[in-house]
Amino acid sequence: MRGLRLIETRRARQLRREATSAEKIVWSRLRNRSLGGFKFIRQEPIGPVITDFICRERRLIVEIDGETHSSAEEIASDARRAAFLNAKGYRIIRFTNQAVYENAEAVADAILRALDEVSA
Repeated sequence: MRGLRLIETRRARQLRREATSAEKIVWSRLRNRSLGGFKFIRQEPIGPVITDFICRERRLIVEIDGETHSSAEEIASDARRAAFLNAKGYRIIRFTNQAVYENAEAVADAILRALDEVSA
């Protein structure tokens, strides 16, 4: 079991190093408790899934989806991931890269509203 966790940790570290520009923009809004005082972690492994951003306190996951998430295969994969995470008690909100590029402030506001909707 320990070896599997090591693989997930290595992959999460790689994803942090290779963050997309949209992820970097969102992370700049979430890091250091910048958004409403909530602590976020990026590229967090939860079982077989590595989330983009997570607020553990509110069990809220923020996913930033690029163009690859528009194919039927990726949509099905995202649905499986969401079902797994929902079963673990997490809520997921998704934004496209384009939404981040066009209005990062609106994305941050939507995340903050989602955090406020989730009971502590």
